[in-house]
Amino acid sequence: MAWYGSGGWDYYPPYMSTAQKKAHGVLALAKLLKKSKRTAEPVVIAHRKRQFATTFWGKAWSDNLERYADLANRLPRGRAYLRNGSVLDLSIAGGQVEAYVAGSELYRVTIGIAPLAKMRWRRVITRCTGRIGSLVGLLRGELSDDVLAVLTHAKDGLFPEPREMTLDCSCPDSATVCKHVAAVLYGVGIRLDARPELFFLLRQVDQAELLSSATTATVSRARLAVGKRIADDRCPRCSGSSWRTCRPCARVARHAEASVGHPECPTGDVST
Repeated sequence: MAWYGSGGWDYYPPYMSTAQKKAHGVLALAKLLKKSKRTAEPVVIAHRKRQFATTFWGKAWSDNLERYADLANRLPRGRAYLRNGSVLDLSIAGGQVEAYVAGSELYRVTIGIAPLAKMRWRRVITRCTGRIGSLVGLLRGELSDDVLAVLTHAKDGLFPEPREMTLDCSCPDSATVCKHVAAVLYGVGIRLDARPELFFLLRQVDQAELLSSATTATVSRARLAVGKRIADDRCPRCSGSSWRTCRPCARVARHAEASVGHPECPTGDVST
């Protein structure tokens, strides 16, 4: 059978073990990264469990990929590549994943993720208002079932649909989801295990907005309570000012406070 290499159509190259492919890939990657003065960030799996990801964000990313048949049918091809350490470098930036995978050659994989639609993001914020206690809890996935359901909803949640992703690999495989792309897609989940904040960078939204919505709700409730207390403290005889500063009532007010501990307007005009 023929194989398309960098020089054109040719016969399949000589067999190389996985270790040899990785060794060649590491050398090729070192030359590429030397120009950018960047250190490689390989994807390393520290366990032998079937499911690669172990935290909420990593698992939710992988579960979302497997939700779609057009991706799920191709993803298993990349599991072996990921498990044997062939993803030599994986970096995440705003809306993009770039990785290098060791194969017969060193292949470059680029995955583009469309920004989360503004209306969709606002709906998520609204549904989570007052339900997320802290940034630490959010990144750890320590959230109520209701919030988790909002974040992972297939249509209205945070995770991308296939139509929001562009997949590209420099290998000769004509399939959109080749084994190298599949390995990188799973690799993103493992990266999110260690650095969940990268998910929000990938989707180009600010996770702090989920927290500020909760804070805003709390402050609004507090202001309503304070407003009620101020209203109850007003003296209608004194044009709406506090009866505590009303001169005609001051002496009586101080006497009432000393005797009962919680005075009311000495004119008796304020109802509680």
